[in-house]
Amino acid sequence: MQFEKAKSYILDRLQRELPEHLSYHSIWHTKDVYNSAEVLAAAEHISDADLNLLLTACLFHDCGFLQQQKNHEQISCEIARNTLPDFEYTSDEIEKICGMIQATKIPQEPHNLLEQIICDADLDYLGRDDFFSIGNKLYEELMVYGYISNDKEWDELQIRFLESHHYFTQTANSKRKAQKEAYLTFIKARYDNKD
Repeated sequence: MQFEKAKSYILDRLQRELPEHLSYHSIWHTKDVYNSAEVLAAAEHISDADLNLLLTACLFHDCGFLQQQKNHEQISCEIARNTLPDFEYTSDEIEKICGMIQATKIPQEPHNLLEQIICDADLDYLGRDDFFSIGNKLYEELMVYGYISNDKEWDELQIRFLESHHYFTQTANSKRKAQKEAYLTFIKARYDNKD
């Protein structure tokens, strides 16, 4: 497995080829998920071999956006399957990576600890201090796609999402859950005051 070469390859493609209107699903998001997964993996005592698979999945998890937004997880898996053999990943390793990528699809449905970690890393910001600044990037992107058309719809979407979301790992729950719930309370109050 040539992890560093695979990492350089996909980061270079994301840097050069991602559409500019992706204010949230940018190379910054990929690096953020990667860094969050590293922290969670250390706390959850993941082996070095599994860590490389996890971090590869983080690097590739949103590369489907290179082609389209809809079903981007499936496209990300196709890109991984077509690319990773060139970097000496085995078919078993690639299937584990694709399992992790598919687990990030909303609603998240992880089936093992590695899948739980990537899911928690993907939405780590929900319980962090940069929640609003990152949320604003998602707001801009969803406006471009026409999923929302104003602030009230954005608050409704965030309330539904935060109410349905939960972290999977013990580490993410202990580090992020309380702050995430505080944001939900704040957004509900803001929403109620708009009426």
